[in-house]
Amino acid sequence: MKKKFIALNTSIMIGLGSLFSIPAVQAESISNIESERTGIQEEIAEAQKLIKELNAEQAKLKKQIEQVEQAIKENNAKITKTKEQIKETQADVDALKKSIAALEERIANREEVLKERALSFQESGGDVNYVEVLFGATDFSDFVGRVQAVATMAQADRDILAQQEADKAELEDKKEAVEKKLSNLKSMKVELEGMQVQIESQKKQSERAMAKLEAKEATTEQLQEGLEKKDANLEAQIASILEERRQEAKRKAAEEQTLQQAAREAQQSTQSSTSNNSSSTSSANDKSDTSDKSKSTESTEPKAAAPKAAAPKPSSANTGSAITAGYKYIGNSTYKFGGGRTASDIANGLFDCSAFVSWAYRQAGVSLPAHTDALAASGTKISASQMQPGDLVFFDTYKRNGHVGIYVGGGKFIGSQSSTGVAIANMSSGYWADTFKGYVVRVN
Repeated sequence: MKKKFIALNTSIMIGLGSLFSIPAVQAESISNIESERTGIQEEIAEAQKLIKELNAEQAKLKKQIEQVEQAIKENNAKITKTKEQIKETQADVDALKKSIAALEERIANREEVLKERALSFQESGGDVNYVEVLFGATDFSDFVGRVQAVATMAQADRDILAQQEADKAELEDKKEAVEKKLSNLKSMKVELEGMQVQIESQKKQSERAMAKLEAKEATTEQLQEGLEKKDANLEAQIASILEERRQEAKRKAAEEQTLQQAAREAQQSTQSSTSNNSSSTSSANDKSDTSDKSKSTESTEPKAAAPKAAAPKPSSANTGSAITAGYKYIGNSTYKFGGGRTASDIANGLFDCSAFVSWAYRQAGVSLPAHTDALAASGTKISASQMQPGDLVFFDTYKRNGHVGIYVGGGKFIGSQSSTGVAIANMSSGYWADTFKGYVVRVN
């Protein structure tokens, strides 16, 4: 009986010893999963930071696109108005041409009248001048009459001719003025349409950039979604392991209760094993203490590391010189034909090329006109080989000297380009090299 009790006691000890061996392994597994979760959560934070930056960049691009669309709308209105003015001026020209034709007809009719008057003084088919008419008088009374007639006719002829010449001169002046106005309007229409093409190109570039940002944002959001799903799966794994641990603990507790009941029954059936009973109870208590210590070894869940804050971006400074005056608008402006001539446009960075150059030099205390043709005639023309920073450089875009900028050295210039707004561009290669024909002006 004693041997039987010892064997039973041994079985109980083995059962209790194995009761808390599994949770230690599970704790190690949870620790590994939590470590993996920490890395994933850091990646999620980085993805969220990137999405925030992309959203800010998108907002900036949307504002630029809105500015470009407004510039296009205003340019279209100017083009429509210019076309109407051209049509009205063309009607004025046509009316003047009709007036000139009518005048020429009246002049021809007057010439016929003058011829008839001269013939009335002729006695035969020969030419007779006013002197011959006078000398042909038969008496003094006839002579006086002829003198008065000749004087009247000559004065009338002179008045008619003077009036005709005055009318012709006046009509010629009007025709020249109207044709000049028409020529200017046509030139403006060409310029506006050229700018419109460039602004449309700028809008397409902005839309392409927006599409790239949206695609990148979508990719980043998919990455974030995938990471969040993976994190959720790991969290579910931890929950499953913890649930398994709870179920295992319940099962082991039930087994322990069964073994302890068996031990008590064995103790009651053996009257001569009191000392062994005490030893068995002590062993059971020792094992219980061991199991409590095992429970205390469960790992704690580490916290996810917080994302680092982005370093503030440095702000640009305006030095006040002609070259660097526009630096504050680089990446923060929009090309607008006719822009840069009001306080509102300047505050919002809306410039065309000539207005930007005029504004930049005004910051340096130099007054320049705000039109490419006028700028091309300002200062002193020099050769391209003599270029220095601060010189005005011209490009043959949609017309001769259609674009202007300020040379900054190193084969580059700063200006308001239709595709970028205010920016520094390379004139040593590509489009600007092809359109630069060597026209340089040094501001006096």
